[in-house]
Parts: sequence; structure tokens; C-alpha cells
Amino acid sequence: MTQKLILVKSVILLITLTFSQLANAQERVNVTGTVVDKDAGVPLEYATVTFIDKTGEHSPQGGVTDFDGNFNIEVYKGTYKINVEFISFETKTYNNQNLNDNLNLGTISLGLNSDSLDEVVVRSETTQVEVRLDKKIYNIGKDLTTQGGTVTDALQNIPSVSVDVEGGISLRGNDNVRILINGKPSAMAGFDDTSIFQQLPADAIERVEVISSPSARYDAEGTAGILNIILKKEKTLGINGSISSTLGIPTNNTISTTLNLRTDKFNIFNNTGVYYRNSPGNAHYDNDYKSGSFDRITEDREYDRLRKGINTNIGMEYYLTDRSSITGTFFGKWGNDEDESNSYNNRYEDGSLNSSTLRNQLEGEDEETYQGSVNYINNFNDEGHKLTVDLQYAYDNEDKPNNIIETQSFPIDNLIDRQRVFENERKNEFLFQADYVLPKGESQFEAGFRINTEANKTQYTLEDFDLQNNNFSINESQSYNFNYDENVYAAYSQYGNKLGEKFSFLLGLRLEHTQLKGKAFSDYLDQDELVQEIGFDFDPNFDKKYTGLFPTVNLIYEIGDNENITLGYNRRINRPRGWFINPFPSRSSRTNIYQGNPDLNPAFSNTFDLGYLKKWDKLTLNSSIYYQRETDSFERIQQETDQTTIEGIDIIRSISINLATQQRIGAELGAMYNPSQKLRLNASVNFFRFETDGEYDGIDYGTESTSIFGRFSAKYTLPAKIDIQTNGFYFGPRKNAQTKNEGMFSMNLALSKEVIKDKLTATFNVRDVFNSRKRRGYTVSENFTSDSEFQWRERQFTLSLIYRFNQSREDRMREKRQQGGAGMDEEGEF
Repeated sequence: MTQKLILVKSVILLITLTFSQLANAQERVNVTGTVVDKDAGVPLEYATVTFIDKTGEHSPQGGVTDFDGNFNIEVYKGTYKINVEFISFETKTYNNQNLNDNLNLGTISLGLNSDSLDEVVVRSETTQVEVRLDKKIYNIGKDLTTQGGTVTDALQNIPSVSVDVEGGISLRGNDNVRILINGKPSAMAGFDDTSIFQQLPADAIERVEVISSPSARYDAEGTAGILNIILKKEKTLGINGSISSTLGIPTNNTISTTLNLRTDKFNIFNNTGVYYRNSPGNAHYDNDYKSGSFDRITEDREYDRLRKGINTNIGMEYYLTDRSSITGTFFGKWGNDEDESNSYNNRYEDGSLNSSTLRNQLEGEDEETYQGSVNYINNFNDEGHKLTVDLQYAYDNEDKPNNIIETQSFPIDNLIDRQRVFENERKNEFLFQADYVLPKGESQFEAGFRINTEANKTQYTLEDFDLQNNNFSINESQSYNFNYDENVYAAYSQYGNKLGEKFSFLLGLRLEHTQLKGKAFSDYLDQDELVQEIGFDFDPNFDKKYTGLFPTVNLIYEIGDNENITLGYNRRINRPRGWFINPFPSRSSRTNIYQGNPDLNPAFSNTFDLGYLKKWDKLTLNSSIYYQRETDSFERIQQETDQTTIEGIDIIRSISINLATQQRIGAELGAMYNPSQKLRLNASVNFFRFETDGEYDGIDYGTESTSIFGRFSAKYTLPAKIDIQTNGFYFGPRKNAQTKNEGMFSMNLALSKEVIKDKLTATFNVRDVFNSRKRRGYTVSENFTSDSEFQWRERQFTLSLIYRFNQSREDRMREKRQQGGAGMDEEGEF
């Protein structure tokens, strides 16, 4: 039997037929047994056992095996044909079985099906999509362009997801995305700071869930939706794992390991990575001014970002009983980074060069992050009745010393300014949640609660260099403390059911109470003096509370076994994070600063999503149209501060504000096409339009923009079994209230060869082949215009080696099979 037919049967049995057995009270019998691999003797998890009634009185019945290959299936009395199936294995059939009493089929041994073996291996390497009522699941296959790369590199290849040149993550062109790790907020996501994804290895990911229409089970945070990154937690018997190493130009040296030890009572897993990377970048700014001492200033910046450190994620799952387990995990990250930038400025007056300066900034970052978590799960039965409880604590400490020197090189050489900054950020996060799932017949009820508290403390001291006395002294007006707490208390309930054979629904309601509390204070100024020094009016000691209901509706209509239509609605919230709130200016430039806005309020959105999925033998088509209306949406604007530098240059401030509304409408289309075992194609395109309406300080910042985002991937097997893969993307022109950005195209290229069969693989990678991943924009304000270009990371070449041990071909196939199906029991899917 082909792999496709077996997969279709498995899905039908899991989602529809096993539930139908619970709806009737007719007399039944139990059929038990164990399914194992004939050659290796190991149990086969998720093997399908199907009972076909010879009289046609009953619909097909059945179930799947558990982790130990055991099954216990209740069926109506009668005469049946019994099929036992597993992907890539031969089917075993029992004809004319009279089931009037309980029956034990004993141990059932299945042998490999050589005719389908190659097809299975090819498919397991392909990123595939699965559709649930509230999400799309992308199981990460052997994506060559991410070998030796980071989580950021892997996310760039997920449909609907885009990553900008600074590592910022967007969903369908909207950057208000909530990032979860294994279904929970996590220090591994950097407390919503996505820069950590540029250090974590890509091969630690098992799958990515794109949740554009989240159910009530999830946080209401993130108006664009949720990205849930599921990390690997291997469950293959014995000791197994892999070691990978990477060398790159510019410097990109990493070593990472994945280890797993599985016995009958426990499973120990670990992912550890050591990295040493240098990411050079550059930027160019050309500003024209209508007022001030200079009519034009150009700036060329060169960046060197050195990243070095180690991160590890280790855990153990202990099986209390056959149905319950407790898992403890620890995540640690220790980093020592250095960011050096050199800014070359030319200042013009009446078209002639007036002066040239050089600004050197060396910023360090010593960081330590710890997170401990405990998870308890109790599966009361095989039908999905379960309880999960999670407890998590995370701590992050960052020291950021910053040394700034600015000198003049024309018309004379002299020291203009010198500053030192000492900044410390500490973050504590606590999470406690419980989720309960109760299936009943074809329906399913869920309920749960979550408590999530986060405390942030920032200490900032600025020292100015006294040119006359040749020493440093504290700048009392620019040294401060800022504390910011975010506490969220939530409870939810949702109910799902299947009406007939084709229609399913999931209705939910989530209640969230949010407290946003902040205090800005100084050791040298009182709060009134501090507000005046900052330069705009705000409440330095605020305590805001919001209570809201967040309904969700998700519908799915199954046109056929491989075709469905989905419709979703949800209400979401976007809470301002710490860097949006902190009112104290950044020091990256004396003339261009960024400040947070403590008066920011959360934004709320209502979103509708209509999707269509169709699968053929070699082609999968996935499409959707969506509409979103957001109130009090965030917008970053630039404005004059009415302050100047000692040379008379106007200081420009970037600040985030609440606009009145933003409306977004779009459509996306994705296709996966595998015409042969040698060629695999994947493409997606997202077209969207948004309109914003609102004003700030009497200035209208309303705008409208239309853009497009497209992605294409192709993988082909060359002679000598060398795989070649290209990934390209295009982000079309777009604009906001003040800035127009040009389109951007980038492409990656990779070659891979299995050096030692089933053991050692080598991959050569070129990221950003044409060195074109640059953001180009043009900004217009009342008193200035700015033409800019920014490149976060220049073109990079890497060579990676991956060595696997104690993973036979069958083990790796089974491992990938488990990874592909793990989404069905991770969170009580309906």
C-alpha cells in the first residue's frame, strides 16, 4: 500500500472513526496486541489497526499503537477483515475474523516494504504542512540552506513568515507576532527579544506552528498571530544523537550536539551549542535639512558584531505510569558579545564640505540566562482525555558597557566628545498554567488558566569626558533607573465538535487581566525635573490595568480526504514591551536617538481568516485571504526635539505612538510540488494592503500601502547523489507614515553530499548569494529628508559537517515519522 493511502487512513481513523465508536452503547469486544519491526524487533508507534465489517453494517473502526507498539481497541461484535499497517512496512491482513469475545492477536511482526522504502525517505526530507482547526504545522525536513545556520535562518523558509535585515520577525507583513517555545513564553525566545534566535542552532527545531487564527488555548498577545517553535525531544530507544560543526567566512564557527537516552522508564535529551560568529554590516544615510547649521549630512557606518557563547537545553522525562509522566528541563545561555561601529560623517553648508567626523562606539554585552521548567501530563485514556500542568521560572542578566569616542578629521583633527555608558538589565519571569482536555464522543471540551508575571529593572549611568580636566564625571540628567512589570492573569474555555462527516468547529472564550506598571526615577533629579529633562510629557509612575474578553471561532469543512476549507475569527491584544515604554534616549548617535513612550496603550485587533487546502499525489496547494482591523495600533515616527548638538545639528527623535486604527487585508497562496524523487519545489506569495489613520501632536500620520512578499525553494538531486537547493525571497516596496522602503530580493544556495552512508553529511552554504539583502528607504519629515541603506549581515559562506551515531536507517525513518505526527498529541488537538 502506498504511503499516501496509509497516511490518509491514519488521519481519518484518528480524527473521525475512533470518536464515532464512543457515541454508541452497543455490545463490544476488545482486541489487543503488539506491533513490532520484524528485523529490529523494536515496537512500532502509530501503526494503524483497521477493522472492516464484512457485512457493511458498521463503519470501519480502528486505532493506533502506543509508544511501546501496543494497542487495545474496542469494536462491535461481528466478522471483520483486520489490516495492520505502518508507513514503509508491508501490511498484514487477517481475513474473516469472528469477534464475539475479546481477542489477543499477540505480537504482530511487520517487515520493510522495499518497493516503498525510497519514496518514504524522500518524503521525510521535505518540509510538509498539516492543517489544524487553529494552526498550520510545518515539519522541518532536510532544508540544506539552514544546515549550520540558526533558528533565524530556518524561520526565513517558513511560509507566511518574514525576517527583516535586523532579525525582526513578521507574520504576513505584520511584526506584532507572539513567539512561543514549546507552547509557552520562554527565555529561549529572549523575553520577546528575537536576537537570541541568531545564536540558537536551526537543527534544534522539530517543527514550527504558524497560528494565524489562534484558539482560546493560546495567549491573546500578538495581533498578527503566534509562532510556536517546537524543539526536538527525541524518543528513540537507546543512546543516539548527532554532532555538527560549521566553519564560515566571515567568521561563523559553531559546534552543536543533540543527544538522547531512552529507556522504558525515562528519556534524557540535550541540545548544546557553542558559537563564535562575526557578522559585519554597513549602513549609509544622506540627510537634507531645511533648518539648522548644516543643509546636508551624510553618514557611512561600518558594523562588526562579534557573538560568542554557549547555550544548552537539557531535560528528562520520567514515566510515572503508562499514561503519565513528569518532565524537567533546564535552559542556560552564557554570552560575551561585542558590537563595534564606526560612523563617518560629512557635513555640508551651502553645498560645500564644512567638516568631517568619526564616531567610534564599542558596546559589550555580558549575558547570562537561566530557565527551569517542570511539566506534568496525565493521559487518562487513549481518546485524548488529559491534564497538563506547567511551572516555569526564568532569569536574565545583561551588563552592557559602552564606550563612545567622536573625533573631527576635517578641517582639523581634534577630540569632540567622549562618553561611557554602564547599563544593567535584569529580568525575572514566572509562569504557571494548567490545561484540561475532555473528549466526549465526537466533541471535545477544554479549559485552563495561566499566570504570567514579568519584572524588568534597568539601571543606566552616563559619564561625560571633561576635555579640560581630562576625566569622566556622571551626567546626572542622563542617568536613571526604570522598572517595568507586566502581569497577565488568564482563564479560558473552548468547545469543539464534528457535525456529520465533513464539518467541525472550535469555539472559545479567553478572559485576560493585564497590569502594566512602570516607574522612571533618578538618583539625582526628582520626577518633575526628570520629565522635563527627557523632553516630552509623560507619567513617570504609572499603573495601568486592562480586562478583556477574547473570543475565537475556528471552522473547518472537509470537502474530501485531501481538501478542506477553514474559517477563523479571533480578537487579540498587543501589549507594549519594555523597549517601547522606556523613555530614556539611546546613545547610538548624538543626532538620531530612539526613545520609548510610557503613555503607550495596548492595541486590540479583530481578524478574519478564510483558508483553502488541496492535496494531490505530488502537489499541495494552500491558500487564504484575511482581514484585520486594529485600534490604537503602534507606529514609529520621527520628530524634531528642538535640541541641537554643540555644533548646532538638530537632534531627531524616533518614538512609538498609538494611532487611531489600522486596517489590513491580504491574500496568500502556497504550493509544494514534488514531481519526482529528485526534484522538490516550494513557493508562496503573500499580497497585502494596509491603511492607518491617526494623528499625533497635531500632525496627521495616516497612510496606506500595498506590498507583496514571495518565497521560492527548489531542491534537486545531481549525479553522485549530490543535493543542490536554492531558497529565494522578494519583499516588495512598502511604506508607513513617513518612510518609503524599496523592494528587497535575496537568495541562498546550498550543496550537500552524504559522505558516509547514514552517518556523515557535508553541506556547503552561501547565504545572500548576490549580497542584496539590504533595506533601502526614503523618509520625509517637516524639516528634513533622509535617504538610507542598511545591511545587517553581509554575504556569508559556510561548510558544515553532521555526524549521526546509533541511528540506523530504520531508526531515522521512525524518528522522522514520530516528529511528523507529534503535533497530534502535543497540546490536545481537536
